[in-house]
Amino acid sequence: MAPVYRDFDQAELDRQYNARATVDDIWPIMDQYRRFTEEARAAVPCGLGLRYGPTEPERLDVYRAKAGAEPAPVLVYIHGGYWRLLDAADSGFMAPMLSAQGAVTVAVNYTLRPSASLTEMVRQCRAAIAWIHANIARFGGDPDRIHVSGSSAGGHLGGMLAAEGWQEAFGLPPDVIKGAALLSGLYDLEPVRLSFVNDWAGLTEAEAADISPIHRLPRPGMPAVLAVAPSETDEFKRQTALYGEALAVRGNPVAHVDVPNSNHFDIVLSMMDSATPLSAAILRMMGLSA
Repeated sequence: MAPVYRDFDQAELDRQYNARATVDDIWPIMDQYRRFTEEARAAVPCGLGLRYGPTEPERLDVYRAKAGAEPAPVLVYIHGGYWRLLDAADSGFMAPMLSAQGAVTVAVNYTLRPSASLTEMVRQCRAAIAWIHANIARFGGDPDRIHVSGSSAGGHLGGMLAAEGWQEAFGLPPDVIKGAALLSGLYDLEPVRLSFVNDWAGLTEAEAADISPIHRLPRPGMPAVLAVAPSETDEFKRQTALYGEALAVRGNPVAHVDVPNSNHFDIVLSMMDSATPLSAAILRMMGLSA
């Protein structure tokens, strides 16, 4: 068969972007997201379901930092799920660790496919940042120390939050995002568009180019933490390497972190423990120490 992308025929390209096939069963891990988030909600003072936009999915959860840490740096987490799964209610599991280290956590919800385009998801997440910048001080957070994080599709959306050039339209300073920690992200959407994922992603060629972080890089100097699980496909690893190289050329400090014994789905759970290399790198980026 003729190549569809690089040297991949359609079957191989589809395999490369089939993250679910890299594990035996995603659902026990999904259950952990929800269970650990429920535990975080019980353990950390939080504001839940706060509205940042007019539709029901446009809401977020804020978890406070430990007493005495105010004003605290903020980590905004964007969940994955290949743009069609998960919720903020699955996305606060790292809050106890961050709270104990003196940081505020914000788990952002957004409208999923097929109810919203990926372009609309990007807009919603940017609107969430505008709300956070305007309101986070009420929760002990420092609006001048906002960092973003995300995994998989959340890595894509986090990359679009880290991008340069959108902030003025939302009334934000150009450096509103102080750093990004992106895990197993999708930074070039063109191969995604050509794969079976587009059956639900619904990307056009123009949209894929417009909202690919590889074409919308951060301002020079903004630090980034990048990680990809060792068991992931070559394309997920290549995407992270490509994005990291582009950042380095632009003058962005990049920390590539190894997360041993992890997969595409449970890599984020290492953010629950301050002693892991991933958490340590994120805390350093935020000006904290584990």
